[in-house]
Amino acid sequence: MSNSSSPASWNERFPMARMVMRGVLAVLFAGAGLAHLIAPHELLKITPDWVPFAPAVILVTGLGELACAAALLTQSLRYWAGIALTIYSLCVWPVNFKHAVEGIQIAHVPPTWLYHAPRLAMRPVIMWWSLFSAGVVDWPWRRST
Repeated sequence: MSNSSSPASWNERFPMARMVMRGVLAVLFAGAGLAHLIAPHELLKITPDWVPFAPAVILVTGLGELACAAALLTQSLRYWAGIALTIYSLCVWPVNFKHAVEGIQIAHVPPTWLYHAPRLAMRPVIMWWSLFSAGVVDWPWRRST
């Protein structure tokens, strides 16, 4: 195997792990996207006040999550879907903090720190997971050249 650091060579490493990770991530983001479309009123409760046009943002982000979930499963769009999902995950982190700190009750979500603490802590992991499963990064297994 080459020590090249190009994205093409990274995708050659861990093919089964990346495939499974992409599948799980696609299901999770598709589920979240559907939640945005089915229950936007619940998500509006946890959206920070400084977000302009919040109902439209919830609709667009739901559609974006669905599109990225599908794109993650395609060869040609996978790389960009991983980047988009990472940026999206970073952008919605304030929503997770507001939800946790203000203790806002939404349907089907436990109002405890047993839910919120792992969710907040997992956000950086989900960002890495998006990048790794899409073949954008190879860290922490990248070989030195």
